[in-house]
Amino acid sequence: MAKILISPGKYIQGPGEMKHLGTYGEAYGTKALILISRGGYKRIGALVEESFREKRCGTVFDFFNGECSKQEIQRLTQRMEEQGCDLVIGIGGGKIFDTAKAVAFYRHTPVLICPTIASTDAPCSALSVLYTEEGVFEEYLFLPSNPNLVLMDTDIIKDSPVRLTVAGMGDALATYFEARACRRKDAGSCAGGKSTEAAMALAKLCYDTLREEGMKAKLALEAGACTESVERIIEANTLLSGIGFESGGLAGAHAIHNGLTVLEECHSMYHGEKVAFGTLTQLVLENVSGEELEDVYRFCIDLGLPVTLKELGVETVTPEKVMAVAQAACAENDTLHNMPFEVTPEKVAGAILAADAYGRYFLGE
Repeated sequence: MAKILISPGKYIQGPGEMKHLGTYGEAYGTKALILISRGGYKRIGALVEESFREKRCGTVFDFFNGECSKQEIQRLTQRMEEQGCDLVIGIGGGKIFDTAKAVAFYRHTPVLICPTIASTDAPCSALSVLYTEEGVFEEYLFLPSNPNLVLMDTDIIKDSPVRLTVAGMGDALATYFEARACRRKDAGSCAGGKSTEAAMALAKLCYDTLREEGMKAKLALEAGACTESVERIIEANTLLSGIGFESGGLAGAHAIHNGLTVLEECHSMYHGEKVAFGTLTQLVLENVSGEELEDVYRFCIDLGLPVTLKELGVETVTPEKVMAVAQAACAENDTLHNMPFEVTPEKVAGAILAADAYGRYFLGE
C-alpha cells in the first residue's frame, strides 16, 4: 500500500477574507448554490451578497435543514440541477460543509468551504459524515477529492461562541493520538494509503499547538480579541487537524464519538466535545502512562471540555447505555479497528466506564 497525503487545493486564512468570496468564487463557476443556515444568512448574508456584486458568478441561496442526511443531499442536488448551478459554496459549520461536499460530488462541480466557526476539522477533508434525519451516525462518504478552496475569515470566527472554538480543540486533540495508533497498527488512512512522515509531523504539530496556544486563545476569545494565539488555534483546528486526521488516520476517538450519537442525551453536545471524551477513552484502551493520561485530562478540564459522561449529558449511566455506545463504536465499518490490538464491545465499555471514573477523579468529585 502506497503512502498518500491529500489536502485542499487552497487554504486562505485571515481577517476580512469573506468580502473576497465573490472574487474567489468566479474562478470556479458561473452560478453558485450557497448553502447556509438561516441564522448565518442573517449575520453575514449581506456581506456574502456584496462580495458577488458585479462578479461573473451568480448566486442561489438555500437554507440548510440541519442534518447531513441522504435526504438533504438529494434535495440540494435536485435544486442545483433545477437552477443550473455549477459550483457549491458551504458557509457555516461542519454538517453544512459535509453536505456541500457531498452535493458537489454528485453534481461533479467544484466546492468552496467557508467556515464561520472553528469547531471541527471537516472543512479541509475529502469526507462527508452522513447521519440519519434524527442525528444518529450512519456512514462515511469518502470523496475523490478535497475542497477546491477553504476560506477562514478570522474576524467572523472571532465573534462566534467561544465554546465552538474550544470544541474544535477537542476535535483536533484526537488527531495525533489517532494517527499514532494507526501508525502502530500499520493501518491505512482516509486518504486511501498509509500515512506519510509529513502527515505525522502535522498531526504532532497540531497537538503541540493546542498545548501551547489553547488556553491563551480561549482567554483571548473570551476578551473579544483575535490574537496570534487565536490565529494559530484556528489553523490547528482546521488545517493541521484536517490534513492530520485524513492522511494520518482515524482510530478510537472518532469511533467512540460515533457510538455516543446513539444516546439521545448527547445530541446537544458538539462533535468536538464528544470526540474529546472519545480521545480519553482511546487512551484508556491503550493503557498509556499515568503521566500522559493525566496531562490530557488536565488539558481538557482547563479548557472546559467534557471528561465525564455526566458532562456529556448522561445523567444516569447504566450498563445498557454504555454497551449500546460500545457496540456502535465497534461497528464493522468504523475506525475502532485501526487500533493496534483487538477491540471488543466489552473492552470498549470497560474503557468508557474507566474514562468516566478518571474524569470524576481529576475533577475532584
